[in-house]
Amino acid sequence: MAISDTTSSLSSLPSNIKTTAQYKAEKDLTPQKTSMGQSEFLTLFTTQLKNQDPTDPVKNEAFVAQLAQFSQLEASVAMKTSMESLVGSMKNDRMLGAASLIGKSVSVPDGPVTVTDNTVSQGTINLPTGADGIRLQVFSDQGQLVRTQIIGAQPVGDTTLAWDGMNDSGAAAPNGTYRYVATVNRAGKITTPTVNTLATVRSVSSAGTADGTLLLEVDGGKSISIADVKRVGS
Repeated sequence: MAISDTTSSLSSLPSNIKTTAQYKAEKDLTPQKTSMGQSEFLTLFTTQLKNQDPTDPVKNEAFVAQLAQFSQLEASVAMKTSMESLVGSMKNDRMLGAASLIGKSVSVPDGPVTVTDNTVSQGTINLPTGADGIRLQVFSDQGQLVRTQIIGAQPVGDTTLAWDGMNDSGAAAPNGTYRYVATVNRAGKITTPTVNTLATVRSVSSAGTADGTLLLEVDGGKSISIADVKRVGS
């Protein structure tokens, strides 16, 4: 048969009969359900009842088991939806709670040291075994060493590091943001514990975190997890 004859035959088909290509095109355009809802289950269930073998009908226990399984599935889906809603609500509550920290000072690991006309941020380190001596170094935001101070022996526990605000030349350091580095000597063993400083919270965000962790942006542009906050000041 010639191509023109085939085309003519296809065009002469009744309107309610579709070619394979037409059927496939319509199927591709029709959204396909990937899960079974209550109505679909009941349709399948009643169809099963209508078409069962009358000489070997399905036992009542089997039907009850199917209904119980579907009810359990529906309950699980409803619980999942409720839990997702609860988690979303808790995230909003956590964000609102964290927003109350804006404008307050929080303890920041390796945080910025702010110098103003009247104040110099203090730092704290934890000494689980005490210290025979501590060297405190102050670096500018450009990484330049500004000041080195030697602190004597310290007991076990938290120790406050207080910079006098002067550089090694004896002049007052200009206002700005600095960083503390502490080196601890204990029985000949040298360690560099994390220095925590108080910094003011400027904003709260969860953007950019895959697990929705709340981040606090503090002075100096540093962002920390709210879980790392150990102390909140005024």
